[in-house]
Amino acid sequence: MKKSIAKLFGLLAVSALIATGCSSDDDEPSSSFVVDPANFQGTITDGEVILNSNTVYVLTGKLQINDGATLTIPAGTRIEAQGGTSAYIAVAQGGKIYINGTASNPVVMTSGLTTKNAGDWGGLVICGKAPINRVSGGTSTAQSEVADLAYGGTVANDNSGSIRYLVIEYCGAAFNSEKEFNGVSFFGVGNGTVVENVEVYHGADDGFEFFGGTVNTSNLISIGNEDDQFDWTEGWVGTNTNWYGKLAFGKGNRGIEADNFEFGFANTPISFPTISNLTLIGPGSAADATTYVENNGLKLRRGTKAQLTNVVLSSWKEGFNVEHDETIAGVGTDLKATNVNYIADIATKTKGKKTDGTSADVSGIATELSTATGAGNGVGTPSWATGWSVGFSN
Repeated sequence: MKKSIAKLFGLLAVSALIATGCSSDDDEPSSSFVVDPANFQGTITDGEVILNSNTVYVLTGKLQINDGATLTIPAGTRIEAQGGTSAYIAVAQGGKIYINGTASNPVVMTSGLTTKNAGDWGGLVICGKAPINRVSGGTSTAQSEVADLAYGGTVANDNSGSIRYLVIEYCGAAFNSEKEFNGVSFFGVGNGTVVENVEVYHGADDGFEFFGGTVNTSNLISIGNEDDQFDWTEGWVGTNTNWYGKLAFGKGNRGIEADNFEFGFANTPISFPTISNLTLIGPGSAADATTYVENNGLKLRRGTKAQLTNVVLSSWKEGFNVEHDETIAGVGTDLKATNVNYIADIATKTKGKKTDGTSADVSGIATELSTATGAGNGVGTPSWATGWSVGFSN
């Protein structure tokens, strides 16, 4: 009899832990937030909420993780969103998200609609306390263009949690023609945050966008997103390995769009990421100019710097498109690509345009190497992407 009662209490404790996220020390709920899988939304203000990988969560509105709170998502968890711009996940400054997918069991955030399309829901927004350059000097803060949360500051090693093995699909809901969600938006995210093995597939805007900050990444995939596959601005200075981007689905502009800051080309800290092992695949050099507005492998402008190594470019009208005097000044030194393999169908390898609109010779931006492998396998699926990613056959 005593054994039966003990077993019953044990089962109840485990059930409570799965449902609400409980402390293993005292079996009391660690957060006041109540999870409703059928109506998954709200603001987590305290403690830790742990989801259940055996439950499908229907994201019906904003889910926000505030300062001092944590959301933990175990491997295999599926979140299905509906509601356009009202449905998204946002981590505020001081909040933390732990996405613990694995290569055999990734976390998936996708559309919950029967017929799935780009723009069905928002995306993932993370706001940190690392420097941005909206005011030169790197001590400013700002409000994020989506989610309306503060970001920026002086904490370069700020930690917003960790993201491992995550697939985001059919995101990018638009408020208007000038304002829409990306797959993952990093606003002033610090390098204490871990970002590894993440894919954004078939979103309506950019796959990944970095608004300042210092966050580092590895193994990012951006396929079929309808603006840029990768985008940075506002003084981002991360270190990155293994990026794979591919336009598809009849829409898109660039593999990478890169700025220092739109309203201050020389503002500090200057955008200056490093990327090792990069593959960018376009729609073909002669693709329709209305459908693919710019058709650039990399659009580098507004004073950005970057160091790129082991790059594969295929099927672009222009490989490197460099604009503005401040950007051009760094060509070959602070703005360069080493070991570039133009695999096929590149109409113009490099193109430069000064601030006054006249052309510039920017051929010194790249050194070529015909055996460069990019993200690992040329234009093919990298070995690190097998087992958990989607969309490579499109």
